Amino acid sequence: MTNLPKIALGAWAWGNDGTFGGNLGAEALRPIFDTAMENGLNLWDTAYAYGMGTSEKVLAGFLNGLPRDSYLVSDKFTPQCASDKPTAMADMIEMQLELMNLDRFDIYWIHNVWNAPHWTQELAKYFEGKDNVPLIGVSNHNLAEIKQADEILKSHGLKLSAVQNHYSLLNRSSEDSGILKYCHENGIYFFSYMVLEQGALSGKYDSMHPMPEGSARAQAYNPVLDKLEVLNTKLKKLAVKYGVDTAQIPVAWAIAKGTLPIIGVTKASHVDDAVKAMNVNLTEEETAELEKTADSLGINVIRFWEKEMK
Repeated sequence: MTNLPKIALGAWAWGNDGTFGGNLGAEALRPIFDTAMENGLNLWDTAYAYGMGTSEKVLAGFLNGLPRDSYLVSDKFTPQCASDKPTAMADMIEMQLELMNLDRFDIYWIHNVWNAPHWTQELAKYFEGKDNVPLIGVSNHNLAEIKQADEILKSHGLKLSAVQNHYSLLNRSSEDSGILKYCHENGIYFFSYMVLEQGALSGKYDSMHPMPEGSARAQAYNPVLDKLEVLNTKLKKLAVKYGVDTAQIPVAWAIAKGTLPIIGVTKASHVDDAVKAMNVNLTEEETAELEKTADSLGINVIRFWEKEMK
């Protein structure tokens, strides 16, 4: 398998209009990028869908002039952003490469399952026989869809190398359904996103300190903050033991489970947190206890754009 860092850094908010808070212009984001690269966190996850190219453009500005082997770019084909032309796949990939001033991507994903078999076939036809084929991945796919994608790719002399799903202490459906086991047995990277449940497992919010009203995450998590306090208490105890903040423990848990967490970064401190999380080695007993506590809460955090992985 290709040598990847323990954590990928998500640049989805870099293309945002301010919903994530703060000034997310290039000037504010530059220190985040520099801090990450200095600490060996060089795998950047983006997509054209994140601000219709804004995230890619900002990231490309930081990568410009750096040695190509000093960083890794993970980009995506989002079906909803494609044209209805026969050349839609090639058009999207080549437009993204030009936008980022790159000759290749290191990882390239089918972003979701909308007409995914067709788009996976088109992706396979595009890369078949080419040099510099990236790791090919699928996102938000269940086990049957993952196996189907792998078969399509194999029929073109390629293979599935990565899966990216929502995976956290509160949503282990990718584990319960056998996806995680399938990935581990077949040399497929499993990228876990929303490990912190958009801050709900960071220790920053409780019944007395809810998420700001009006946001989608407030609607999802504020009604169950009393239950989340139980899990966050456990996380905080482990954080004290390991000398880190509460938010580092769910990330360390995801790493301990053999997954590669994608952490959204909008502040340099988020990079520092990621570095600390990489150095926490939870025991099997600690991971099991966290999962037992999480399961006992009975919280459903499957979001509107997702499905439970059965």
